[in-house]
Amino acid sequence: MGRQWLHDKRAVASLKKSQVTGKLVREVMVAAKHGGADPESNSRLATAIEKARKANVTRDVIDRAVKKGSGSGADAMVMEHVIFEGYAPHKVPVIVEVFTDNNNRTAPEIRVFFRKGQLGAAGSNKFLFEQVGIVEAYNANVSADIEAAAIEAGANEVESLSHMQNDDIPEGVCGARFIAERAALHPVSRWLSQNGWSLVTSEIGFLPKHYPSLTDEQLSEVSSFLQTLDDHDDVHRVWAALK
Repeated sequence: MGRQWLHDKRAVASLKKSQVTGKLVREVMVAAKHGGADPESNSRLATAIEKARKANVTRDVIDRAVKKGSGSGADAMVMEHVIFEGYAPHKVPVIVEVFTDNNNRTAPEIRVFFRKGQLGAAGSNKFLFEQVGIVEAYNANVSADIEAAAIEAGANEVESLSHMQNDDIPEGVCGARFIAERAALHPVSRWLSQNGWSLVTSEIGFLPKHYPSLTDEQLSEVSSFLQTLDDHDDVHRVWAALK
């Protein structure tokens, strides 16, 4: 689902280090912009900061990103959040989230990707997705009961998540993806983090309602197209109807 179309950490690992750092820093800024500068009350920011630290982003860079995103720095972030809807090859619905300081530059570039990717398939498709809160986490106790954790945390759904699906989930642990109402994202994240779970993702995302059937060859073509989109500097998230 969503950005797991290419096992998101595998996709990130294929980017140049500078691109990885840039996207991580931007995630910190965006998280601070939407939820405030305090990681204690902003689970998305706490998760973004932890990812940045693991990627060796310096404390000064992280602090500046938090201040810039929250508007408390010398140069508050002035970026427009734009959502593009379209289709990847083989009519796979795609939603692209962009943060840009110049949409007159970014929008034509994204539209070009869609024209090349699937015979000009830009168009409304948000009705094919459900906007939800997504929390990915792991527990060192391999026998942890994910269903019980979901109920206690207030999530609507939960599914197992392995290291093969997300490289941030270590091997030999209990990994899970929790789906919640948008308004419940922070409470769910907070409960998990206070009850033995380590968060690797905490964000609002788009959950596909249906998944098209694809051959291995078609899946490869779609994944290549999505990777090209994700590599764009202004692209924040790519959500696609792929399992």
